[in-house]
Amino acid sequence: MKKTVALILALLLLTAALSGCGGDKTWNGKHEVEITVKDYGTITLEIDADKAPVTASNFLNLVKKGFYNNLTIYRAIDGFAIYGGDPNKNGTGTSGSTITGEFTSNGYNNPMSNVRGAIGMARGINKDSASCQFYILQNNATYLDGDFAVFGNVTSGMEIVDRIASTVPVTGSDGHITVDNQPVITSMKVK
Repeated sequence: MKKTVALILALLLLTAALSGCGGDKTWNGKHEVEITVKDYGTITLEIDADKAPVTASNFLNLVKKGFYNNLTIYRAIDGFAIYGGDPNKNGTGTSGSTITGEFTSNGYNNPMSNVRGAIGMARGINKDSASCQFYILQNNATYLDGDFAVFGNVTSGMEIVDRIASTVPVTGSDGHITVDNQPVITSMKVK
């Protein structure tokens, strides 16, 4: 049963179809990002552009452009993760470009792990298909290490992730949230 659940969760990440976001600036160092979710509060992240420079730069450039403002959390799987950043609000949205998958199965040594509070990029089957959709893990999922690019972690506000994952009504076992019930990301800011 545990292996089946792990396989289903891994497949859900793989099927988060993405094709791009992009940005021009290459970032380095660590950066604080605040995600404000309407009616829930603020989740603060530490983004590490030294350990995952392509992924972090892509995300930070999108934040600076205001890409994520007024998008939603479109999927929540209690005990696993919440997903956001899809302009289509259903796991199929794109923004025009893709990034290199920064993980070991794609030839990149990314030491960050899929543990509680990690933020990573969702992607399609193609290892270089990640772009703008992200997940924040509610619990450890280290079986994803080596196949998904983690680029930071929650430093405060995990109670918000937990509350969204455990209280927002979902449809089906894949955790999709109807558009009317999707928590709205009112803003994301690089501090």
